Amino acid sequence: MVLDPQQSSNVLTVFPRFKDIKGLVEQDFVLMFGEEISGKFLEKWTTAFKKKVIQQCRKLQTTSELEDLLLAADVPDSGPEVDDSIGWDSDLSSILLLLHLIPPSAQGRKRPGKVSASQAEKHLVVFKKIGTNIQEHLDSITTSTQPYLLAVGRSRKEIHQFFIILDKNAIACRSASSLGAFDELFKAHFVFATTYNPMLHNMFTFIQTTVYNIDVGKVKESPRVAEVRARLLQ
Repeated sequence: MVLDPQQSSNVLTVFPRFKDIKGLVEQDFVLMFGEEISGKFLEKWTTAFKKKVIQQCRKLQTTSELEDLLLAADVPDSGPEVDDSIGWDSDLSSILLLLHLIPPSAQGRKRPGKVSASQAEKHLVVFKKIGTNIQEHLDSITTSTQPYLLAVGRSRKEIHQFFIILDKNAIACRSASSLGAFDELFKAHFVFATTYNPMLHNMFTFIQTTVYNIDVGKVKESPRVAEVRARLLQ
């Protein structure tokens, strides 16, 4: 799943239909892995993983960022709504909690020290208010990066459209839900044969092996990924 980063741009140049027709990322992923594997994240996250991730994160040393995510993720079925100005919706917040539960590892000798979960989050999803010029956002990208989500909406909790941003291209997500958009983002790594962002590598590896069950036992995992998987699956 490793190509020259420039090749993902070439794919979009040769096959511009990915930018014009929603759902092609999903279709290509199904051709690669089949319907059963393709549907695992949407089928399992809210039923088998979300509550357990929240429970495990409550045991971590608290920070203001972690507390905000826990408040947003663990919304009671009844009772007052959480302040609309704080954080993402419940589902996306629960995914972002993984960055606290499975922290980014320091990458290489030139980048000593730890990368914070909030720093890593900026490489996973970026929020822009409705009315933002998407092309201006694309033009402002100065380096070729791994794919991430651009969320456009009234607030972080009320997103109207998600885009996968890949090498200065915007691919409109078929799904308007944060879970569906994240599912498409994960699959885009395989469809466009691009590596995980180093800051998100541990989290995406966990999603790949534990939720989608892709290449279990074949992919090199950090001890923390293996430990969290054992705890959540017991």
